[in-house]
Amino acid sequence: MHIEKEILNKVNEWLTPTFDMTTQEAIKELMTSSPKELEDSFYKNLEFGTGGMRGVMGVGTNRINQYTLGKNTQGLSNYLKKVFAGEEIKVAIAYDCRHNSDTLAKVVANVFSANGIKVYLFSELRPTPELSFAVRELGCHTGIVLTASHNPPEYNGYKVYWKDGGQLVPPQDSEVIQVIESLEYSDILFEPNESLIEYIDSTIDEAFFKSTIANASFNTPQSAKDNLKIVYTSLHGTSIKAVPQVLEMAGYNDLHIVTEQAIPDGNFPTVKSPNPEEPEALEMAIALAEKTNADIVIGTDPDSDRLGIAVRDMDGKIKLLNGNQSMVIMTAFLLEKWKRNGKLTGNEFIGSTIVSTPMMLELAAAYDVECKVGLTGFKWIAKFIKDFPQQQFIGGGEESFGFMVGDAVRDKDAVGAILLICEIAAQAKAAGSSLFKELLHLYMDFGFYKEDLISITKKGIDGANEIKQMMITLRENPLKEINGQRVVCIEDYQLSKGKDLMNNVIFDINIPKSNVLIYYLEDGTKICARPSGTEPKIKFYFSVNTELNAINDFAKTEEFLNTKIKNIIAEMQLN
Repeated sequence: MHIEKEILNKVNEWLTPTFDMTTQEAIKELMTSSPKELEDSFYKNLEFGTGGMRGVMGVGTNRINQYTLGKNTQGLSNYLKKVFAGEEIKVAIAYDCRHNSDTLAKVVANVFSANGIKVYLFSELRPTPELSFAVRELGCHTGIVLTASHNPPEYNGYKVYWKDGGQLVPPQDSEVIQVIESLEYSDILFEPNESLIEYIDSTIDEAFFKSTIANASFNTPQSAKDNLKIVYTSLHGTSIKAVPQVLEMAGYNDLHIVTEQAIPDGNFPTVKSPNPEEPEALEMAIALAEKTNADIVIGTDPDSDRLGIAVRDMDGKIKLLNGNQSMVIMTAFLLEKWKRNGKLTGNEFIGSTIVSTPMMLELAAAYDVECKVGLTGFKWIAKFIKDFPQQQFIGGGEESFGFMVGDAVRDKDAVGAILLICEIAAQAKAAGSSLFKELLHLYMDFGFYKEDLISITKKGIDGANEIKQMMITLRENPLKEINGQRVVCIEDYQLSKGKDLMNNVIFDINIPKSNVLIYYLEDGTKICARPSGTEPKIKFYFSVNTELNAINDFAKTEEFLNTKIKNIIAEMQLN
């Protein structure tokens, strides 16, 4: 096959003595056995997306390896020494259960230390939210976690946190990338200064656990805790290092762990995908819940920032909640607790994202608090906390099964969210209600919002071009009517412009630019198109709503909304 000259130039660079013999031999093998894979390995450089940098492990500029991570770390080191000149620069590093995460974390630690930077390295795998916590707890200037979240086993990744504990955001992100791109691979300092690398574990664990309990506990009586039966699975990931310990310290003793999934394993052998967004991922946990007659099922992704929840419906059957449903339950509970405790002064806010349920706006309005809405990714919610220190952050979430309670952790945090949802479930059960019944009451009070998501995977160069063309088509030939409803507004976050089609008014969008399009229909339907920043996918988000007049009307009302979403998907030819 023909390979572009620019790609071949990159390949030849990697065949020089700057790169070790193992790398060079792997490239030579690809040249003869798999030219297509060689092309995919070098046709671009890995980029920072909504969740940092993720990619398939292997050789090449478009792969996760010691050189791509080493170059990132060298660039970040140079940037830190420029921005914090004269200070003792400190960095915290954590890693998850994925293949090579521990060795890649040590490579990153080596490069930082070679540049004279003090490194705090977790001695074993730890949850991502604990790394965010550790950055502030240790007074670090930055933090790194080696993880690919819920991606398949062949992936790994590199997430960068700033001194506030939140992920890298503008302007630092583009400035760091500029420094990285100015480097040659030969500029990387790999030889460590071991005296600058300090291993951390139990001291930070204890502080993280205590902070979680302080933030996510709400005076639940011990009798209510004793009466809540919980099933939990870590899906072979890092949350096993924190969740059982936090729940026990908080007084939840009736905990049943899915033992087959409790051992960290980067192969994720018992699931097709270690993603709690996928119903299949919680099958073993749900089976255990049926066996033990549990009230609630909880599962986390490999780095323990997302959580999936299943509860018993009005008929006692276990039902999976989606991320929007979990988010509104937790947010409504927090708002009500803050109100009852007299803590709402009009200077508080909750956080959400442009692709999440509009129901968050309804909740905020009802409690007279602001709902700050940002781009996809929790780094934008963390940025709100940093940018508005005069306001107090209550909690916030996004549709992709992430939630954050308070501001001690500045990223989505399954550990704190699990304790919070157990508090809500225990108090509801003690009051003769349930999590599901509480959700239905919210629908009756604020409107029944139903969301769905379609992800279309397009791999490689051709796939990237297909995704690009889909967005071009949606922009250049915007839909005027969908499922019999007029499009009344279109927001284009790449242009930072919106258009009110009913009044022919163009308005500015004061959110950082992003390749996102949102259509609003006259019946309140919202449709969003967004290429993923970390996976070869384009995602379409759907939100529809109507009134729920009575609990007994739930099933038929849900079917009405499901049918509406199906009709929209069919008309847009996305199925």
